[in-house]
Amino acid sequence: MKLWLVRHGITTWNLEKRIQGRIDIPLCEAGESALARLSIPSDMGRLRWFSSPLKRALESARWLGIDPVIVEPALLEMHWGDWEGQVLKQLRRQLGDEMRTNEARGLDFRPPGGESPREVQARLMNWLTQIAAHGEDAGAVAHQGIIRCIYSLATGWNMCGESPVDFAWDAMHGFELDAQGNLKPTYRSVPLSRS
Repeated sequence: MKLWLVRHGITTWNLEKRIQGRIDIPLCEAGESALARLSIPSDMGRLRWFSSPLKRALESARWLGIDPVIVEPALLEMHWGDWEGQVLKQLRRQLGDEMRTNEARGLDFRPPGGESPREVQARLMNWLTQIAAHGEDAGAVAHQGIIRCIYSLATGWNMCGESPVDFAWDAMHGFELDAQGNLKPTYRSVPLSRS
């Protein structure tokens, strides 16, 4: 079965390059305007749709015309702990070797007081099992960190270095699940419909 993920629209913190994590930032005016010109492809409306409980995801679902939507806590963005609200580029400059060493851990990278991508994957795997048990294609409005973690599960990418894919907010990111909820080694991107 297929799983389609859509990244939430733009927030002021996206524009400022701030780490949002679990901070519940709404869409900004530019994000709303951009989403107002987009929609999911008509054949995707029949999917069982989920959303992160954070405002930026729920608002994006509404702007994209996704209704109904099931709020799914497993889709919460990775918890960045003490670094939420910070600018990653500045943290890298400030922390130097300490940050480089942490980032080189890939799946085990962990912000102070936060969670690792591997822990995010663990909560996502339970949700993927439930999706597969339902036996139907599904969609979700989520966060870049969630999409990256699912991509990693599908392809075996260890999350070291730059992402092999740009997970654009104006596209749908497609994956495939087997009957047990395991991700197959596939990925494709489809642009959202423009009006």
